[in-house]
Amino acid sequence: MKPIRQGDVILLPVQQIEGQKIPHLILAEGEVTGHKHRITEGKAELYEKDSTFYLRVFSESALLAHEEHKAICIPQGDWMVKIQREYEPEGWRYVAD
Repeated sequence: MKPIRQGDVILLPVQQIEGQKIPHLILAEGEVTGHKHRITEGKAELYEKDSTFYLRVFSESALLAHEEHKAICIPQGDWMVKIQREYEPEGWRYVAD
């Protein structure tokens, strides 16, 4: 499986999920608009360990939605959720959505 990107969120395939299950499917919230990257269809669970989210998709696929981006299908499997960073002369910063 290849990494999947939606805006500033990138999902990286992992071999194993770690952490404690959390009761929602919001992968990230926009800092300015409050819009959310969230799973809206399919069977999935979200876990958190050391401030990192992990997504497990049980169904054949799950739909990742966001108000400003086209919804994308996430295939069945285990994923690490990361916020992308970019380099500027002042240093690294998180990509703002």
